[in-house]
Amino acid sequence: MKKSTPTKTPTTTTTKTTLKEGEVLNHLLGFEGMVIIQRRDMFSFSLDSVLLAAFTNVPKRVSRILDFGTGFAPVPLMLSRKTKKPITGIEIQPEVADIARRSVFANGLEHQIDILEADIASLTNTYPHESVELITCNPPFFRYTTESNTNDNAFQTIARHEVKITFETMVDTAATLLKDKGLFVFVHRPERLTSIVAALNAKRMTIKRMRVVHARIDRPAQMVLIEAVKGGRDGLTLEPPFFVHKDDGSYTDAVEKLFRDERT
Repeated sequence: MKKSTPTKTPTTTTTKTTLKEGEVLNHLLGFEGMVIIQRRDMFSFSLDSVLLAAFTNVPKRVSRILDFGTGFAPVPLMLSRKTKKPITGIEIQPEVADIARRSVFANGLEHQIDILEADIASLTNTYPHESVELITCNPPFFRYTTESNTNDNAFQTIARHEVKITFETMVDTAATLLKDKGLFVFVHRPERLTSIVAALNAKRMTIKRMRVVHARIDRPAQMVLIEAVKGGRDGLTLEPPFFVHKDDGSYTDAVEKLFRDERT
């Protein structure tokens, strides 16, 4: 469900934001006073990111949060409404990382959020091992082969397909960086669930909380939100399913709450 979310251009803003060619400054949904820079010839942030941020719990013991594949940094921006703890967004594409940094600056959050231009797989060589309590991730959903039906747009291809990194490598990196009982919270596709569980189990990471997302009540699930715990014991909480659209195609009350920055 890599579908862009509805946004609108602010009529006024108190931030001093310089936009480059092709960029637009949008309101960050219902997060009052928050904006995000986007370039639609790259991609727009999606409902996946909104759901991921809403699903993520930030325990008091958390001292730092990493967001793998941060894109334009929608997840760090939204999480900043839940916590004052430092958040680092990891982004491999230089142009995307630049936009993310300027989005952070546009919201006056550079004291809390920083953007690191880096390959996620390389973090185990530069970050202290077992030093992080919470990692979030909205990964590429689709495996990549030479026969994959990819988009001509390289930015979109990297965002949607495992061109630069596989999910298994993300799990390996998360397991290395997380402290014992640290959380790895992510969104993915239900058809990948078998391999997701196998990858987590291989690194002693246990799924503790899960929620499936349906486009409509009569449709198969399109996304799954997962919280895994490093070294966690068995015991899964399967949360109520989340429905995006009503029968008439309009958004459900649950989605409207998210767009108003309310917990569901």
